[in-house]
Amino acid sequence: MRPKTLVLRTAGTNCDGETAHAFEKAGALAERVHLNRVLENPRLLADYQLLAVPGGFSYGDDIAAGRIFANQLMRHLRDAFRQFIADGKPVIGVCNGFQVLVKTDLLPGAAAGRGGQTATLAHNDCGRFIDRWVHLAARSRKCVWTQGLDRIELPIAHGEGKFVPADDGVRRALWDNDQVALVYTRPDGSSAAGKQPDNPNGSIDDIAGVCDASGLVLGLMPHPERYASALNHPAWTRAAGAGAAAGAAAGGKSDHFGGDDAGAGLKLFINAVRHVEQAVGHGV
Repeated sequence: MRPKTLVLRTAGTNCDGETAHAFEKAGALAERVHLNRVLENPRLLADYQLLAVPGGFSYGDDIAAGRIFANQLMRHLRDAFRQFIADGKPVIGVCNGFQVLVKTDLLPGAAAGRGGQTATLAHNDCGRFIDRWVHLAARSRKCVWTQGLDRIELPIAHGEGKFVPADDGVRRALWDNDQVALVYTRPDGSSAAGKQPDNPNGSIDDIAGVCDASGLVLGLMPHPERYASALNHPAWTRAAGAGAAAGAAAGGKSDHFGGDDAGAGLKLFINAVRHVEQAVGHGV
């Protein structure tokens, strides 16, 4: 039984192929489905056990990054999304997908007594698009996607990636509720202290990703799907064994998870697939 993943795409989405590939490599089935098909029939969501909102520039990032996509979700699919999560099914939003989820009330969700949208992703402090690799550390113990992660390196590619909570009460609540999933760090794992280049966009508290209160919904600016293979890393020739070690730790050749060429980003998808197989079931 392989869990089914819905990779939700729309005009401007451009990372749906890589995202689907990562889920397939992690042991799930993945289908790229246009938002219009789900708007026509919201009950389609019930056929899937995982859901991804991938990166890109949905609707050209008109108005603000992810805003139009988010409005469509909240106006037409709010109840269906809430039921999906209530059923224990994991959701991930990467880069533009993260921007989409934070512009709804799904992520990070109600915090510090506030409802509605409680955070946003603003323009990078440097005022330009950034495309490079960054160092990260996992922080949340409840996040399904980051279980077993410590430090990880992933690529980023965004112009609006500065995570900003609505106020200091929301910021504190995210830490108190264990919802800070990933933070930017220096190469040695120490704090980025809000400084470039280690914190590439000026995110408050170096936050690179957050989860909801359940730990099922993850949003992050870095792209784990772009490090599904060890060969994706720019220094793979100098660390040829790193991918094999990561693959072995994730299951190696002993099952359908990962394989011996697994990149470190694949671990997030493996975690979600295993969670579904153990806690949700279903699939084909």
